[in-house]
Amino acid sequence: MPTEVRDISIPRPALPHGELADYELFWRNNYEWLKSRGYVLRARYEPNWKPSWEGTDKSWDKCEDAFRIWFSLNDATRISDGTIVALKQIDERIHPHEADIAQSFSAEPFASDPTNHCTPVYEVLRNPNDQEYVLLVMPFLRRFDDPRFDTFGEAVECFRQLFEGIQFMHKNNVAHRDCTLLNLMMDAAPLYPEPYHPVKTYMKRDFSGEAKHFTRTQRPARYYWVDFGLSRRYNPQDGTPMEAPIWGGDKTVPEFQNSNEPRDPFPTDIYYLGSLIRETFIQEKIGFDFMQPLVTDMVQDDPKQRPTIDEVVARFEKIRQGLSSWKLRSRVVKSRDSPIPSIYRSITHWYRRVTFIVTRVSPVPKA
Repeated sequence: MPTEVRDISIPRPALPHGELADYELFWRNNYEWLKSRGYVLRARYEPNWKPSWEGTDKSWDKCEDAFRIWFSLNDATRISDGTIVALKQIDERIHPHEADIAQSFSAEPFASDPTNHCTPVYEVLRNPNDQEYVLLVMPFLRRFDDPRFDTFGEAVECFRQLFEGIQFMHKNNVAHRDCTLLNLMMDAAPLYPEPYHPVKTYMKRDFSGEAKHFTRTQRPARYYWVDFGLSRRYNPQDGTPMEAPIWGGDKTVPEFQNSNEPRDPFPTDIYYLGSLIRETFIQEKIGFDFMQPLVTDMVQDDPKQRPTIDEVVARFEKIRQGLSSWKLRSRVVKSRDSPIPSIYRSITHWYRRVTFIVTRVSPVPKA
């Protein structure tokens, strides 16, 4: 079970680690109410929290309660079964459609559709004493490319799922409108034998050591699209939808650069997908040239020239079928990998590779 040190936490305000930031007060103030609804936040957000390192010889950076969460996201333990869940704070005055779209895809007949890669919503919590926000209770997910991909087969399965997920949404008349890097997540629970810390994700949840993990080939992962704050559902009887440009995480959309003219949001989703693969795989890693022709078409300046998601899925399937088992089992190497860690990864990769061949493990893992 190889592991790597990688901290993907977001920079926090320059406050003492034993002091809550303003945005954290929401969680402290709602600690008891959430507990009454069946969810317990970590110690940092208890009303009478005292930093665990105070009065001891321990340094704050060795204590799990020193680290702040993302502004609108927190983790909690579900009391009924001990499951770690994510809580997302939503201001419905700003994002009036998010809860509705997320909930609709979590209900039947959508919930059991294997092509549905929209993050499930277990429950929507509304605090009668705090009408400003609602909380979505969801699976606790991890960034889709952390830990790093071991083989091309693992990356190819990721591509299949991310395309399939947007195809599902488009088929059901919903445009994501921000299907970018930070909104593609992974259910990493199968990869980690012990829970990892929600902020310092390379550490165990209790900070007792580094969180070791399996590869996706050993424990296949499922990917999810999250954050439907900019998403919209359309009535196909109204014809092609036209929306004013709205800026998501990717600021390079060609049709938004020099015009506020309303645009069809579905081709923009295609651009986002192509841009994600171009920047995260083709440009940052070696050997993903096989995706270049499809990606080039997906990121064309003229939205009308881009393929539909159905065409993307069909073309990708032909690409996948053309890849050899040798290619699919080959190791993914980043352009900037350092020599010594790369040698170690190569040795451990070859050990796993031979084992998978002998035991007939598929080169393309499917969750």
